[in-house]
Amino acid sequence: MKRERQGEQKDTGLSLAIECISAVSLATHDMVRAVRFYRALGFTVRYGGEGASFTSLHAGSSYLNLIAQPVERQWCWWGRVIFYVSDVDAFCARVLAAGSKPDSTPCDAPWGERFFHLTDPDGHELSFATPLPGGETPATGTG
Repeated sequence: MKRERQGEQKDTGLSLAIECISAVSLATHDMVRAVRFYRALGFTVRYGGEGASFTSLHAGSSYLNLIAQPVERQWCWWGRVIFYVSDVDAFCARVLAAGSKPDSTPCDAPWGERFFHLTDPDGHELSFATPLPGGETPATGTG
């Protein structure tokens, strides 16, 4: 008889799969500044807002959450959030018009996306991308 390891599920015949990312939560020291930054990019507030300690913004069918943290709470580089947009060049123009300075200009990547990077006011790295026609993307593995 096979012994189960801790955390391992019994085979019930049910197929369990991760379906999608519901939300990504980012810390902020200044909710007013953070909400204004993301609104200028085109995100809309679902819950909370400038005066709240927790704000949830629409990001397509998912959410980007902002959580207020005291100034003594520090964080370091952890990764990057990647958002798909319908037109990465037009979106970059929106970012520039809003007064933000992207870390890079839109460019084509060998993995099949056109993208650019932007750092938010709290130091979180963001990437905005559009799949290239016929390109293989990390999200789908197909063109």
